[in-house]
Amino acid sequence: MKSHLGKNYSEVTEFILLGFRTPPKIQILLFLVFLLLYVATVVGNISMITVTKMDSRLQMPMYFFLRNLSYLDLCYSTVIAPKTLANVLSNEKKISYSGCAAQFFFFALFVTTEGFLLPVMAFDRFSAVCSPLLYPVHMSQKVSVQLVTGSYICGCINSMIQTSCTFSLHFCGENRLDHFFCDIPALIKISCADTFVNEIIMFILSALIIITSTNVILASYASILSTVLKIPSTHGGSKTFSTCDSHIAVVSLFCGTVFFMYAQPGAISSPEQSKIIAVLYTLVIPMLNPLIYSLRNRDVKDAVKRGCCPFACRIQQVRGSHRKL
Repeated sequence: MKSHLGKNYSEVTEFILLGFRTPPKIQILLFLVFLLLYVATVVGNISMITVTKMDSRLQMPMYFFLRNLSYLDLCYSTVIAPKTLANVLSNEKKISYSGCAAQFFFFALFVTTEGFLLPVMAFDRFSAVCSPLLYPVHMSQKVSVQLVTGSYICGCINSMIQTSCTFSLHFCGENRLDHFFCDIPALIKISCADTFVNEIIMFILSALIIITSTNVILASYASILSTVLKIPSTHGGSKTFSTCDSHIAVVSLFCGTVFFMYAQPGAISSPEQSKIIAVLYTLVIPMLNPLIYSLRNRDVKDAVKRGCCPFACRIQQVRGSHRKL
């Protein structure tokens, strides 16, 4: 809680993102690692979007939600990664006030929307496993679109509240953000206004979203587990649950890091710890999600094989023609 409004400071028009304070050689290594993560994120998520869109056997609600998850991962990593990569090798690590506000707004929008989409995906699996006969009714195309739209609306509302509260603070003189992107904890730390209300709003909203989403997910998977245990065949039970384990892994990674970052008291007290956790949910998790779903989901793996087969056959034909020549 801070209040320095009695002092005469000029208003901040830009911020300096300090990022990772490491020697130049380590900065180059960080750039290469971040670039590799971002390229893998872009390739993996675009591939997932393309496969689930083009393959006729994947036109089900589960893959409609998965396609939106990949889109969100691609979007919020793109909001952060390009500017971070530019700043790693730059001496002037500046971002304008409006640019900072825009970066935070879109980051909060996409991350919060994903936080609401994950329980929607859990409910989809609950409906498919526990009520298979009513599944086409519970998860019709209209309902699926409404659930995704609702997730975006909730994400937008949270983002607008967080952005307006954060950027209504006064930033007087001190403009060095001890972070690699514009995030609430770093912004609150350099504000010269009383930030108690902002910290409470951040904590309450983050905790409310995470707890609500987690409860829906836990309730859904508790019902799924109960149903699976009643299946006589062990193979049938494992096959049924195999459609859910990849989602459980994604939920654990995402909710765990976001909770640790925003929804615990004193979350803004350790900048270095915040940066490491932020790398996980801005670069690592968006890169891992397509891998988790492609490696753990047989339908996606089969779709990838079907997509690759024409290219492989064409290459074989070209090689064969060259051998004949």
